[in-house]
Amino acid sequence: MRHCTLCDKGSKIGGKRKLLRGHYNPTSTSRKYPNLQFAKVKGIRKLICTNCLKTLNKTTTSK
Repeated sequence: MRHCTLCDKGSKIGGKRKLLRGHYNPTSTSRKYPNLQFAKVKGIRKLICTNCLKTLNKTTTSK
């Protein structure tokens, strides 16, 4: 499974339940993946999510 190496964010499974005439119709579930990007963290190339990438850029530019 692909996941963020910093915050360990992974995929999630979700689905909908459609209400039709008082009965719920179970529909198929779908898997949502995080937005992972390659970035250099301390000189090592890693797959990190965009939220972690945003916070890394904030801490490096605020010095």
